[in-house]
Amino acid sequence: LFSNAEPRGELLEILLDKFPYYVLGWKDANGKLATDYLVTNWTVDNKILLQTTLEKWVFSRLERWCAKSWRSLMTPLVNTLLSEDDKDRRMTVFVETCS
Repeated sequence: LFSNAEPRGELLEILLDKFPYYVLGWKDANGKLATDYLVTNWTVDNKILLQTTLEKWVFSRLERWCAKSWRSLMTPLVNTLLSEDDKDRRMTVFVETCS
């Protein structure tokens, strides 16, 4: 899905709704997370998919925990990540966001 030449948002939405969030933490045979492909292969479509993934993976869990203060800390990190054009800086912000 994430390494496909033409990733599909509708399919991602279905998968994120059907499968538990921890699957996004699984690494493939190359030792990469699904989100690693989105961060390293930066396109407009992948940016949208990453935003959708982070909203479902991070923010929806925060809302269930009533962690509004943590969400206010995470939102600027995600916005910085999504607006970053430099690949190395984007990867650094991504690691900060997920840690």
